[in-house]
Amino acid sequence: MRTLLLLLPLFLFTSNIFAQEAHFPIIKNFGGIYEIPESVNPNPDMEYNIVIDLKTLQQDKESLNPGLNNVARMMNLHGLGGVKEESLSVVVVVHGGATDIVINNEAYQKRYKLNNPNLELIDTLNEAGVEIYVCGQSLLAREYGFDEINPQVTKGLSMLTVFTTYMNKGYKPLVFD
Repeated sequence: MRTLLLLLPLFLFTSNIFAQEAHFPIIKNFGGIYEIPESVNPNPDMEYNIVIDLKTLQQDKESLNPGLNNVARMMNLHGLGGVKEESLSVVVVVHGGATDIVINNEAYQKRYKLNNPNLELIDTLNEAGVEIYVCGQSLLAREYGFDEINPQVTKGLSMLTVFTTYMNKGYKPLVFD
């Protein structure tokens, strides 16, 4: 009985953590995140300039690309930590296995017989000020026409040139495999 009384507060505490609802402080409806009590948080007084190398292959063509959803999660985590949306400058460079997430719905339907599930998230990220580029070399390698790119996405010469350009502007790199 005594052991049960000692474990009861632990059970109540952990059950409250697991019962949390996801938060979406910056990117609404995508990249849900959770509060972590007594954790180290980002500095809300800093400016965050981040360039993301997004090459995550999306095996399930009916679902959101997990790397793209991680962009939303990263932004929401900073927001939950007190960083204002205007203090986050995020650039995403899409290439490799992730290239198909940035094609328009018609091209996606033509290739996969499905609607592109990433379009709404791309629109939401764009509304939050995220700049999204696609590697022109990856488009050619995967035989996409330049006219098949989502209009919210900018075509770059390559992932390498866009990524290094932003790194030379002081952006900190993140890689989403």
